[in-house]
Amino acid sequence: MADRDKTIRDRDQIEPKQWVKWAQTLQAEAQSGLAYATNPFDIERYERLRALSVEIMNTYTEAGMDKVRTMFASETGYQTPKIDVRGAVVKNGKILLVQEKLNEDRWSLPGGWADVGLSLKENIEKEVREEAGLEVVATRLVAIYNWLKSYVDAPFSMYKMVMLCEPKGAGHFVDNAETENVAYFSLGELPPLTRKVSRDLIVRCLSASKDWDYEPYIE
Repeated sequence: MADRDKTIRDRDQIEPKQWVKWAQTLQAEAQSGLAYATNPFDIERYERLRALSVEIMNTYTEAGMDKVRTMFASETGYQTPKIDVRGAVVKNGKILLVQEKLNEDRWSLPGGWADVGLSLKENIEKEVREEAGLEVVATRLVAIYNWLKSYVDAPFSMYKMVMLCEPKGAGHFVDNAETENVAYFSLGELPPLTRKVSRDLIVRCLSASKDWDYEPYIE
């Protein structure tokens, strides 16, 4: 009985972030297995693994069982990290942020999932144009983050790639499906941020904008 009680205590002390990491690993293994398995018994085992990963993710995040199941079931082929791209436009020591419609009036760097068929630069330039109304040229790499080290609730591995951007013209914001406002902020007056960006990321962007010898941060 004492050993059983100790096992329960040890389990309860495991941080939710560790459970989420295990769920991500199970999902990746199950997805890869389903992509290549032909034996019906193997397929059944991989489907059970995926179902277990959904249950773990639902328990330790706020995503919800149906949402997690839908996301996992829609993924096929060998599991690879997803790519999130962000553009940093700095003017007079202030950084451009967009106010998102779906995140309780929180703000972020313009960006999103990278589209197939476009380069990193093209993806970032497209996102800044669509979300902030600016035509820009992506110029220098600021950082590549392994974002899920700090972003717990996402079910997949994710790399976040951030580049400095130079405006090509004045431009103007146009209301769209994702953002409802755009503004420049100094580091001391940052608004509430989404979990898609962080103060640390913004500090790196501002530092890179002032230093041509800045070395990109890569995790």
